[in-house]
Amino acid sequence: MFPSISLAQEIGLAVLLVAALVWVLGLGHMLWDSRFHHPEPAAHQGVAVIPAQRSAATHPMESVELTEAEEEAFAGLIRTLPLS
Repeated sequence: MFPSISLAQEIGLAVLLVAALVWVLGLGHMLWDSRFHHPEPAAHQGVAVIPAQRSAATHPMESVELTEAEEEAFAGLIRTLPLS
């Protein structure tokens, strides 16, 4: 094939070219499938993105009693937030 490289280098080059061709064909097949085959919306059986909220009664460490001053400070903080 090439007079300046050995037979082992020619075989290595051929294997590398075949591997690159297989990779390009596989990538093209993967992109083709993802472009034209969309799963049905109801077919997804995955985990919910946001888990269901637990009530405060499930664990006593999940609720905090605020004093009157803390409640007023929190209400003042909420009033300063923009409503956008």
